[in-house]
Amino acid sequence: MVYPQRPLLTTKTIELVGYDKLGAGQNATVAVMSYSGYDIEDAIVMNKSSLDRGFGRCIVMKRYSAVLQKYENDTQDRILRPDRKGYGAKHMRILDDDGIASPGEIISPQDIYINKQSPAVTRGTRVPPSELPNIGYKSSKQTFKGPEGESCVVDRVALYNDRHNNLSIKFLIRHTRRPEVGDKFSSRHGQKGVCGTIIQQEDFPFSERGICPDLIMNPHGFPSRMTVGKMIELLGGKAGVSCGRFHYGSAFGEPSGHADTVEAMSEILVNKGFSYNGKDFLYSGITGCPLQAYIFMGPIYYQKLKHMVLDKMHARADGPRVLLTRQPTEGRARNGGLRVGEMERDCLIAYGASMLIFERLMISSDPFEVQVCRICGLLGYYNHHLKTGICSSCKKRDGMSTMKLPYACKLLIQELQSMNIVPRLKLAEA
Repeated sequence: MVYPQRPLLTTKTIELVGYDKLGAGQNATVAVMSYSGYDIEDAIVMNKSSLDRGFGRCIVMKRYSAVLQKYENDTQDRILRPDRKGYGAKHMRILDDDGIASPGEIISPQDIYINKQSPAVTRGTRVPPSELPNIGYKSSKQTFKGPEGESCVVDRVALYNDRHNNLSIKFLIRHTRRPEVGDKFSSRHGQKGVCGTIIQQEDFPFSERGICPDLIMNPHGFPSRMTVGKMIELLGGKAGVSCGRFHYGSAFGEPSGHADTVEAMSEILVNKGFSYNGKDFLYSGITGCPLQAYIFMGPIYYQKLKHMVLDKMHARADGPRVLLTRQPTEGRARNGGLRVGEMERDCLIAYGASMLIFERLMISSDPFEVQVCRICGLLGYYNHHLKTGICSSCKKRDGMSTMKLPYACKLLIQELQSMNIVPRLKLAEA
């Protein structure tokens, strides 16, 4: 968190563990009301101006490391000076003269942060020290795979020796992020919600005193969850802001005096000119007319959670495939495809969208052309020299048909054949 604050409504436990010395959130002025339809199901509406002023801003640190390996034939990896001219020089602009990224440089995706080379031969007979400069090396540069279109900064670089006495380098990469649509926030009562939309302050409701909320929370989050503590927090925070002291919001108003009762907080609010129940008279920012109802508004301590859109966003059109099955790879890290599984297939069957299933499970995935023998039903092969298909079993040219299959299906047939189960394809005239 860039601007952490201390919670206005505290408890004895918070003071005992010292949580108020190192805050992890910010006191947001929250209006509890429905607004715009983008706040359905716990989503929150955020104020663009308060985001500009630094609300919810955070720094994400990521660590990358590189090891200069030593090999059994006495060779080892080496770091070269960067290429300042020629092909690939633009991706080496952040490198220092020693071939390692320099701290403080702005790093973009595909930038090289260590210009490393590995020996081509790492096994076998030992290489004498005199011949080390002459052995062949292959490039093993390490490139930064960060969020596309974002600028990160190399925060610090540390050199150390690992337990095998290899020289290792750690890079700490820093990225400042402001909240965007889809980022997750939560109050201390577990009322989590993603940012549904960000709206200009001009369109936000405002009170007679000119107070504008930082975020708007939907009132439908209260009845089923019964988080009364959150309402007490809003009252206590509002009273605390008005009179300048930290109130205790413990669950029970015990006689030892470690909790402030709702009655005491309401009394402070009335003395400071607010309504006793924490509601305010608001004007609509869009029409300028007063809102029909009084709005429950005050400060609540909100925290930003680490689930951010930038780390989860994933889509692909075409990309890498697995060597064995020729299916698209799996997972966001490997630039994988989005899987249409058995349940999705069942839904598509129920819709009657058979051509869509065909397209998703074969055309978009792994189409393959096979030669099928009409006599024995086994797979053959295409002879480019004779320009015809030949059956592997019958050794005949005639009676061969070409058909399209998913490659995974062809692989399954061949794997079954290797276990002495022989699937035969019976073809009908198309």
